[in-house]
Amino acid sequence: MNTAIFPGSFDPFTVGHFDVLKRALPLFDRIIVAVGDNRNKKTLFTAEERKTMITQAVEPLAGAVAVQTYRTLTVELCRTHGAAFIIRGIRTCNDFDYEHIIAQANYTLAPDIQTLFFPARPDHTFICASIVRDILLHGGDVTALIPEGVILPRFA
Repeated sequence: MNTAIFPGSFDPFTVGHFDVLKRALPLFDRIIVAVGDNRNKKTLFTAEERKTMITQAVEPLAGAVAVQTYRTLTVELCRTHGAAFIIRGIRTCNDFDYEHIIAQANYTLAPDIQTLFFPARPDHTFICASIVRDILLHGGDVTALIPEGVILPRFA
């Protein structure tokens, strides 16, 4: 089975994340959306809340997409699932610089695991989880920024 890992904090999962996932699906038999549970990172939603939100979003893709949390190196998660690819979305040049460094580190740790970059669609380049969080915290409407069917805990 041709499996890829789509890792991230996804705090919260946005339409940009969902678009990258849908565009990557034709390349793989299965994609695991891996919700990073980094205890050193301050998030608005818990890892389990983020997992639930993503599960709601990917319900129409059931079977091809799985969602789980993880606390290990991404390359270790890839090895656990036999995944030879890591999927990453790129919105800006700054994203590319950051993701390129991570991809190089992952390659050093696991040369058999490749990172694939998906550039954001032009209408999604401004959408990032931190903007969505800020809008939420100030009582704004994020309906257009998160996938249909996602219920945001504490903001519903």
